[in-house]
Amino acid sequence: MRNAIEFEVYGDYALFTDPLTKMGGEKLSYQVPTYQALKGILESIYWKPTILFIIDEVRVMNPIRMESKGIRPIEYGGGNTLAHYTYLKDVRYQVRAHFVFNPHRPDLAFDRNEHKHHNILKRSLKAGGRRDIFLGTRECQGYVEPCVFGEGEGFYDDYGDIHLGTMVHGINYPDETGRNEMEVRLWNPVMKNGIIQFIRPDQCTHVRKIKKMDPKHFDKTNIESADELLNQLGGGGE
Repeated sequence: MRNAIEFEVYGDYALFTDPLTKMGGEKLSYQVPTYQALKGILESIYWKPTILFIIDEVRVMNPIRMESKGIRPIEYGGGNTLAHYTYLKDVRYQVRAHFVFNPHRPDLAFDRNEHKHHNILKRSLKAGGRRDIFLGTRECQGYVEPCVFGEGEGFYDDYGDIHLGTMVHGINYPDETGRNEMEVRLWNPVMKNGIIQFIRPDQCTHVRKIKKMDPKHFDKTNIESADELLNQLGGGGE
């Protein structure tokens, strides 16, 4: 598809925080990345408010291993607190995704050029992303590169089903839903032979409201079109 992308993301550590563990000042990673974390990685590769990224599936390539570290969190009022964060170690994932035009942003109709957005996305991926890549949190540096989803040997290829319990799927923002609310989505994923197939955000039945929020304003005065951006990168297409 002209709007599809496949990439590999990897790093020494990752922290896809289970929010239930944050209340006491500790952090414990989920066993696998959330939909929202992968969407954030993709948006670090290339982001425009004109488009919405849909994560289709992720393939876990390396065995799931964890490592705890003593972390001294920033305390602006002083103190000598030591917290324990539990990270995933030596992670590597293959991701398949695609993008659609944001139906809730008719004000950005001038920027709906699928072919050029796709070209910029592929060029940005080859360059390692337009912004720094993080695996769940800022201290976990990640790296991305193009791949063919399904190629290579994965640790869980013939492992069968692993039920992962209730997890955060992602966050609903008003720019993406048309509702003036910030919401959190929950779901119950199953990893089958190392692959998690994500349901779309609008298919999540467990949604909780967090707070009121207004959408951001974008127009030609504060956003470049795909045509302008592609010209800056040195050409109108591939």
